Amino acid sequence: MPELKPSPTLIDFQEYVKELEVERGFITQTIRDKCLLLGEEVGELFKSVRKQEGLSIDTNSNFNEVGDELTDIFIYLCAIANRSNIDLEKAFRRKEEKNKKRTWK
Repeated sequence: MPELKPSPTLIDFQEYVKELEVERGFITQTIRDKCLLLGEEVGELFKSVRKQEGLSIDTNSNFNEVGDELTDIFIYLCAIANRSNIDLEKAFRRKEEKNKKRTWK
């Protein structure tokens, strides 16, 4: 079973996801597979938020707490990044440098 460092960096999370996908037999799933699964998880997050906010929900729907759904989304993001050979920390920093130059109103 993969072990996550006590104070992991973003690349540590990506490596952990890579290892857990091997262990759980998910490594052969394609980027398309992961994107579709990510979309499903986003829907589950929305349902969790609806429940948390006291809005009506389909009682037959399958979803967990907001934190669980966010974690599932994060795992899929790491998996997609891994399949695309993207270091999420570097990508985040590059994107934020662009965002800093934008005008926000």
